[in-house]
Amino acid sequence: MNGCHRPNLQSQSQIPQAQSLKLSSLKLSSLMSDQRLDRGKQWLEQLLNLSGIATTIDTQQPEGASANHYWLTIAPEPLTPAQIELLIGSEGATIDAIQYLANASLNLHQEADLQAGYTIELDGYRQRREIALKEIADDAATSVRANGTEVVLQPMSSAERRQMHTFFDSDPSYGDLSTYSRGQEPDRRLVVKLAQAPEEA
Repeated sequence: MNGCHRPNLQSQSQIPQAQSLKLSSLKLSSLMSDQRLDRGKQWLEQLLNLSGIATTIDTQQPEGASANHYWLTIAPEPLTPAQIELLIGSEGATIDAIQYLANASLNLHQEADLQAGYTIELDGYRQRREIALKEIADDAATSVRANGTEVVLQPMSSAERRQMHTFFDSDPSYGDLSTYSRGQEPDRRLVVKLAQAPEEA
């Protein structure tokens, strides 16, 4: 019968192909992720071994993190309190320097799709610091709203400034505020201000 509906065989044959391509893409993405993680783990293990520190590295990609950002956690159990204090450094200076070196070294000469961001963690320092930074952000927000003038925060590492920018950009409770950085390293500071200054209203 001429009126009979004929199935679109071409479209149906394309479905398995599309599923196969999607599966291949997922496998490739997983492989690239494994490569980034392994590269980061090996780099940090070698750095610590050269420093005479024997421990293990736990690798993970926290839920909610960007697709190419990973955490490298130094296991604190085999370390002495003195070694932990040495690796973190005064106000996190040493662990921040290790993290900066890791990101610079591991992404050097890498293709764009193999580059990644790495956070170095030890003994819960990053988590404790995140809580402290959130308190600083809340205090600054309260001051700006109360006085209508911008607040200049104390100098922070570039990683912590980025974290503060993220707080203000992603948290709806800070929707009336904005941030920018001012000055030169090592005295570069984050500034919090009203998103729309009174004279701009």
